[in-house]
Amino acid sequence: MIFPLLARSCSAGRVSAPATALSLALAVTLAGPLAAHEIESPANAGVEPAFDIRRAGAAATERLMTFSMELSGEAGSVKPAATGALPGAGVAAYVWPTGLDPEVAGFEKASGILALAVTAHPDFDDTPLFDENGDGDPANDGADWHSHWVVLEKAEPCKAGYKVRDVSPGVDALPATAPMLPIALDSPGMSPRLDGRIVRITVPVADGADVAFDAVTAELRVHPEGKTPLLCVTGVHDIASGDLSLPGRATSE
Repeated sequence: MIFPLLARSCSAGRVSAPATALSLALAVTLAGPLAAHEIESPANAGVEPAFDIRRAGAAATERLMTFSMELSGEAGSVKPAATGALPGAGVAAYVWPTGLDPEVAGFEKASGILALAVTAHPDFDDTPLFDENGDGDPANDGADWHSHWVVLEKAEPCKAGYKVRDVSPGVDALPATAPMLPIALDSPGMSPRLDGRIVRITVPVADGADVAFDAVTAELRVHPEGKTPLLCVTGVHDIASGDLSLPGRATSE
C-alpha cells in the first residue's frame, strides 16, 4: 500500500466523499468480461451513481493509451453548480493516476504524480486552443467535459491532502498545449467519450503497456482568493482499488 493515510479513510475497500487524503494515477474499463489487469470495484450506495466506479482499466498500443471507467450511473450527468466567478469555482473530475513520470507529458521530471483527468467546471475555460462545443468561441467551453494532464503533489491545506502542483509559467517546464496557468496542467485537446455508464479517452503515450494505474472520482476547487495552493483536491467520491495501491496494469493491444 503506497498511500497509508488515505487507506485509513477507506471502509471495506471503498471511499466516500469527502476523503481526507488523495493521490491520482491512470485507468481504463472495458465493456466486456473483466480482463486480468483491470480493477473491479463493488457498488457503493453511499456514492452518487455518476461517480461510483465499478471497473477501471488501461490499454496501450505502441503510440497510444486508452483509459476508461465504468460507473454505476450515467457518466457525466452531474456537474458542479455555477458560481459565476473563477475564485472558489468547483471542478468535477474522473481521474486516472499513473505510474508515468510527468516528463512523459512535458512537465518537470519527477515533479509529482502524473494523472489524466476528464473534468467539467462551468465557471472558467482552461482549454483556450479548443472549441469543444463547436460554437466558434474557444473560451466558453469549461462546462463541457474535456481532458487534462495534471501533476499532483501533497498539500496539507487541501481537504483531501493533495493539489495540482503550483508552477511558474516560463520557469517550470510545461507542455506546448498548456493554457499557461500557474499550475501543472495541460490541455491536450483529446476528446473524452462519455457514453452511458462509460468514460473513455485515448491519448498519445508511447510504449504504455504494463504502466501501473488506479481510478478516482473527485472534486477540486479553485482557491477563493486566488492564492496557493490554487487548485486543491477537496473531496473523493470513489477509488477503484479502495486504497490507491495502483494494482491495475495497462494491457497491450
